[in-house]
Amino acid sequence: MLEKIRNAAQYIRSRVNFNSRYGIILGTGLGNLATKITDRTEIDYHDIPDFPVSTVEGHSGKLIYGKLGHTEVLAMQGRFHYYEGYDMKTVTFPVRVMHELGIDTLFVSNASGGVNPEFEIGDIMIITDHINLFPEHPLRGKNYDELGPRFPDMHEAYDRGLIAKAKEIAQRSGIRVVEGVYVGTQGPTFETPAEYKYFRIIGGDAVGMSTVPEVIVAQHMGMKVFGLSIITDLGVEEKIVEVSHEEVQKIGNERQPLMTHIITELINS
Repeated sequence: MLEKIRNAAQYIRSRVNFNSRYGIILGTGLGNLATKITDRTEIDYHDIPDFPVSTVEGHSGKLIYGKLGHTEVLAMQGRFHYYEGYDMKTVTFPVRVMHELGIDTLFVSNASGGVNPEFEIGDIMIITDHINLFPEHPLRGKNYDELGPRFPDMHEAYDRGLIAKAKEIAQRSGIRVVEGVYVGTQGPTFETPAEYKYFRIIGGDAVGMSTVPEVIVAQHMGMKVFGLSIITDLGVEEKIVEVSHEEVQKIGNERQPLMTHIITELINS
């Protein structure tokens, strides 16, 4: 695995003059943030050695390197999911490559279903913690000491300093944000009413099918993490309605400019 990580990173360096500490993973309906990146170079996932390829509608499958504001960033326009059939080491491989390139701060975004009764569709949730319900752990198997410890600490999976700054930015900009715990599940089905209720009982505020494996691997390597969820549907008993992937994308796209503003200000602060 170490050789594959290094080969992928070497190829990316051959395409761009890499000089960034910041990586961004753009989720469903949120890929348009990439249009705000200037002086850009795009690299198709197909071209990167050993890189997986996204199969989900709304995930373009490109690495984009350039400037967000005045700061250089590397953005993944399209991520990988366990439900696509990939194992967890493949799902999280791009995070390993980012670290090899010198990125030490990771921004993750996703669309999720709200199970907190105080949430509304379109809310932006700052992720303060997560609950991992995936059936496979991304650190299962041989540990490579060059990447991180066998038993990494997870008491601050989402950086408190970045959370505090993001709340200040949102308040200053008049953007409503909520905070909460993200529950990660394997998908690809949306949840039943009973499952929504269960996720709330165990301490969740929102549920989705991504993010948690990426954050675990980032923490394994000592990276700082900041996460945002767009609440695209509600799993609260009196508010549950039929939901489709297209509706999730639509709401994500509508709220994307606000998320883009928060992340841009955070990276350039």
